[in-house]
Amino acid sequence: MKITKKILLGLLLVFLIAQFFGPEKNQSSLEDIKPFITETNPPKEVKAILETACFDCHSNNTRYPWYNNITPVNYWLDDHVKHGKKHFNVSEWSTYSMKKKDHKLDELIEEVEEKKMPLESYTYTHGDAKLTDNQIKQVTEWAKNVRAFYALQKDIAQ
Repeated sequence: MKITKKILLGLLLVFLIAQFFGPEKNQSSLEDIKPFITETNPPKEVKAILETACFDCHSNNTRYPWYNNITPVNYWLDDHVKHGKKHFNVSEWSTYSMKKKDHKLDELIEEVEEKKMPLESYTYTHGDAKLTDNQIKQVTEWAKNVRAFYALQKDIAQ
């Protein structure tokens, strides 16, 4: 029993010390998102959906929940955000080529229609991010319209 207490005490000590360390937070100005909003011009409802269900993991500005202050949860969340930004980052939209923008919107449509996005693990704690069928339709129709606009721009440029 004495060895078990020492092990538990050691684990508790490691856990407590770990609380003083954590990953760098993904926080910047919301100004980073403006070029995306301006260029893609989502309707008010779609913009609200994007803000609620997408931007935390797919922009340079994450709204962190209270439990992000607990190590190792903060590392798990940081990994999700980095992974999300690697695939699609609205804060970097102005650096994407027209071809890449079109491809990212195509992926967005596919992921949302197949209900792979937002992640189920995200919607567990962010219930308002769980998309209804109507919201899915709104987002995908908007993205398809933006893709059509890009195709038109491409045709005009040629």
